[in-house]
Amino acid sequence: MQPQNPLIMASNPDLVQYIVDQCSGAGDVVARKMFGDYSLYCNGLIFGLVSDNRFYLKPTEAARQLLCTEVMEPPYPGAKPYFYIEEIDDHQYLSSLVRTTCAALPPPKPKKKKTPKTT
Repeated sequence: MQPQNPLIMASNPDLVQYIVDQCSGAGDVVARKMFGDYSLYCNGLIFGLVSDNRFYLKPTEAARQLLCTEVMEPPYPGAKPYFYIEEIDDHQYLSSLVRTTCAALPPPKPKKKKTPKTT
């Protein structure tokens, strides 16, 4: 078993729920746990992440126009840069960012049907 990196910590579920609640004006917002962190979905479309207790939003030009401060950084090593959203206490601002981001994202790819195995 490999030792854990002390610089990487799992996100606090209470903080994740707070962010979900703050974004809820955009639609049906839910968080799904993923490797100690969380993917955030609105109406079934992934729009962001909570990693190491930090909120990250998928970058779109439309959302860029709404940002109070633009900071782009990867949410974890090896990831593409996302918008880091520091201001999480403004419900209307976050809901607007999420709504705008989701409107600018492509629809999710349809899931492939599994073919039954023949024996």
